[in-house]
Amino acid sequence: MRTQWLMVCLLASLLSGGLVANVAHAAPAATFDALLEQADTLRSANPARFRELLAGLNANTPDDLTVGQGERLDYLNAYALALGGRYEESIAAATALFERAQGANMKVRAGALVVNTRAITRDFAGGLRMLGKVLPFTRDDIDEANREHVFGVAAVIHNQAGQYRIGREYAERVLAVTEAPRARCFAGQTRLQAMQELKQVPSEDREFNLLIDGCDAEREPVVANLVRAMLARKWAGEGSRSRAVALLERHLPEVERTGYPPLLGEFHSLLAEYKLAAGDPAGADAHALATIDRGGGDFTKPLVAAYRIRYLVAEARNDPVQALAHHRLYAEADKAQLDEVKARELAYQIVSHETLQQTQQIELLNRQNEVLQLQQRVQEQSAQNSRLLVLMLLLLLASIAFWAYKTKRVQVSLRRLAETDALTGISNRHHFNERAAATLARSARMGEDVALVMFDLDRFKSINDHYGHGVGDWVLQRVVEACATSRRDVDWFGRLGGEEFALLVAGADGAEAVRVADECRRCIAAIDSRESGHAFTITASFGISTTALSGYDLTRLLTHADRMLYRAKRGGRNRVCLYEIPVPAALQVADAHLAPAHLDAPVSMRAGERRRVTAF
Repeated sequence: MRTQWLMVCLLASLLSGGLVANVAHAAPAATFDALLEQADTLRSANPARFRELLAGLNANTPDDLTVGQGERLDYLNAYALALGGRYEESIAAATALFERAQGANMKVRAGALVVNTRAITRDFAGGLRMLGKVLPFTRDDIDEANREHVFGVAAVIHNQAGQYRIGREYAERVLAVTEAPRARCFAGQTRLQAMQELKQVPSEDREFNLLIDGCDAEREPVVANLVRAMLARKWAGEGSRSRAVALLERHLPEVERTGYPPLLGEFHSLLAEYKLAAGDPAGADAHALATIDRGGGDFTKPLVAAYRIRYLVAEARNDPVQALAHHRLYAEADKAQLDEVKARELAYQIVSHETLQQTQQIELLNRQNEVLQLQQRVQEQSAQNSRLLVLMLLLLLASIAFWAYKTKRVQVSLRRLAETDALTGISNRHHFNERAAATLARSARMGEDVALVMFDLDRFKSINDHYGHGVGDWVLQRVVEACATSRRDVDWFGRLGGEEFALLVAGADGAEAVRVADECRRCIAAIDSRESGHAFTITASFGISTTALSGYDLTRLLTHADRMLYRAKRGGRNRVCLYEIPVPAALQVADAHLAPAHLDAPVSMRAGERRRVTAF
């Protein structure tokens, strides 16, 4: 059922406003072109009549079929395959048509069908690859309707892939160029969906209500009620939960009549959530069960919410058996839904990386082509005038040297990319480990002290969850900038992964490492988060170890520093902990009256404060 719903949504996104919705209004077809036009018009509005017309067209194809007529018939046949659930055949037929089509308009239509069908089969990587081939044709002289179609497809598949910012941009492109009510209905819903995921929902209800009225006028109850569900979420978030429940219950019969499982799941799961919060566990359980029975799909948020609500209701009823059973289903559904989201985001990242590689390859081929063209010109000039042979040879050698230099620079650039964290510009984990190991080996031979400082941003996951990964990336970049002033050129600074960083300080003992770490800690705490558009606190916890205590083995240094980092976390965060060799209890008792100052434990520091903590 989930696949069928996705097919309906995606194929509908291709349609412009003004499609004929009633066969009675279609003019009788007198020619092959008229039949093609009628079938094209009715392909989504009346699938049964569309199949009848297509069967007649295939059975009565004229011998003098033109290229344009053949391409249009092939497109309709590929569309019919997708409509019938034969997705792989549809993809193959539409891809072949895209490759051989002579006009940009047909290339755009065939490519958009491939993108839609691959999204139906959850092959988001394949869909995004085809979208990358289709979008350049929107710069050609094509019909505005086809340009709108491609932008609508791009908006939907980017939303599906979790790239909501890009999805919103494409939806707004459609809204900027079309006045067709039906196209505006679909594009408006796609835009609001992206805004809701980006936590940028409009503060006023007017935009929701205008969109609902427009979709109702176009007899699109599914899209209209998807917008109502978003409006209910907005009201509930503002504290008007009873108002949200009233809206959902008022339109639930209409939603039931649509029969679309995801829409049913959305309404019932929201009602279950709000009724449970309002102290109506029986009502909440009933709607949660309706979500499970009729919501459809294995990887949906409503299904995850329904299992969670049933678990909470069973727990409230002191029914541990049912609570455990529902909790197990909730955990499985939640993991499946998260895996699906990650798979979509990974597909986008894979295609983005492939696109970058292709761009680099094209650039390299262009450069190679320039060299070949230059060589050809040299040969032609040499044939025309032998007296210029020496000069041409010198020019060729100079050109080869120039491109060798350029190639070397490309190699250096690629090596830098392999060694550098793309987001922050500092060493990645692999390169940091290599350079740190080399520095430790050299320092061991020279008997020089080295300190390792590790730090981790406090509550970074909360920042990502509340403000989005874009803000999280901004925080990581500002943290690296803040710590840049605390290190020297001989020190190595690297990102170990996520929000975890390490700084190898050559020639530093524990006291110097604590000073460097505390300066870095204060610089991080001083970052003004308002530049990101949000106000929140940024802090980090630091752990330090030195070669004097952990030796020159990188793994041991990392282990001891990591222990101190988590000691700083448990000690209240936003502090520095220094590892020192723990003293046996017996020795502490024996030397208690002799030299207590020499038995220091790890040091925890925050804002100039120094105290003792127990070593791991």
